[in-house]
Amino acid sequence: MIEILLELLKAIGRMFMNPLLYLSILMAIVLGYVRVKRERKFFKIRILWGWTELIGLIKEGIWFALMISVLTLLFGLTQSIELLFFVTAFSILGLLLYNFHLLSPIVLMGLSLGSLMVMYDQHWSFEWLGLTIQGVDVMEGAAVTSALVAGLLLIAESRLIKKHGMNYASPMIEKSKRGLNGVAFFTKKLWLLPIFFVVPGQAIDAYFPWWPQFSLNHQQFSLVLFPFVVGFQQLTRRSLPLYVYPKLSRAVLILGELVLIGGLVGYFYPIAAVVTVFAGAFFRLLISYIFKVRERRDVYAVSARPSGVMIAAVLPDSPAEKMGLQAGEIIRKVNGMEVHNELELYKALQINAAYCKLEVLNHKNELRLTQHEVYSKDHYRIGLLVVE
Repeated sequence: MIEILLELLKAIGRMFMNPLLYLSILMAIVLGYVRVKRERKFFKIRILWGWTELIGLIKEGIWFALMISVLTLLFGLTQSIELLFFVTAFSILGLLLYNFHLLSPIVLMGLSLGSLMVMYDQHWSFEWLGLTIQGVDVMEGAAVTSALVAGLLLIAESRLIKKHGMNYASPMIEKSKRGLNGVAFFTKKLWLLPIFFVVPGQAIDAYFPWWPQFSLNHQQFSLVLFPFVVGFQQLTRRSLPLYVYPKLSRAVLILGELVLIGGLVGYFYPIAAVVTVFAGAFFRLLISYIFKVRERRDVYAVSARPSGVMIAAVLPDSPAEKMGLQAGEIIRKVNGMEVHNELELYKALQINAAYCKLEVLNHKNELRLTQHEVYSKDHYRIGLLVVE
């Protein structure tokens, strides 16, 4: 049992030897800096703290990583060192290209599995820091475990998009073809999921004779804690993130479930797992493309309206947030005074500096009333960022 504990510590140590860990941390810092700079350019204030992306990098995905690790260890889902090498390489490539569509788990698995198949077919191999990288016969287990792990990670990706994606939807002002101001919302986010994988090695072979169930024809196995990076990016114009992201999340969830089923079928028919991984990668990219095209039209859900002041964003922990105000809603009256632009909004708020009453049109064009006290420490526009 002491050997098992030592192997767990070694597995954790192996993660800190992976350059992908440090590059993802650096990229999360860059994402926060770029977002804050963009928000200050358009609204003269940041919406979220600049370190929010870095904090959420591990914090938001840790429970999913833990659950997937339990499953990979419980069922002994083995991964070859070669496959993890290519996942690392393609993840780094996606980060350097600043294209997070490549950082979906199924896309990374598809690219990595394809590379192993080509190298195996061509009998290619090369040395990297003392490690020999060579092709693998994916029919002997790699395709099955890749499909199963990719399915689990896709399900985690869908839940992360639904739960956290909208929180990072940063507004930016664009000009429509008619020269009017419209607001687009852009999300670019990374999540780091440290997951335990079983790899060929010489540490674990006697304590659990049934384990691992999904092997790569090796007699002995070791553990590695692998920093799996999941990326997400989406731009919305004609629809609010509030409505787009749940639909996107649902599509990814269904794909993850289908990939998982394909992986299970692949246990009996390995070719099914191969087809599942490649088809899954194609359809994940297709999902991103479809949602991108839908939002490419020159129609803005948030733009200047004659009926009132359109909300572009709401600052966290502000009176506006406490009143339940959301981007895309229209403020018609403030303290009984009709408002049509930012200046009128500011003047109306001064009518009662300690309290504000708003008349708001919600997303369904229904009128509602809301009110809240205002303190001297609060943002002078009660935390509202508007477009006019």
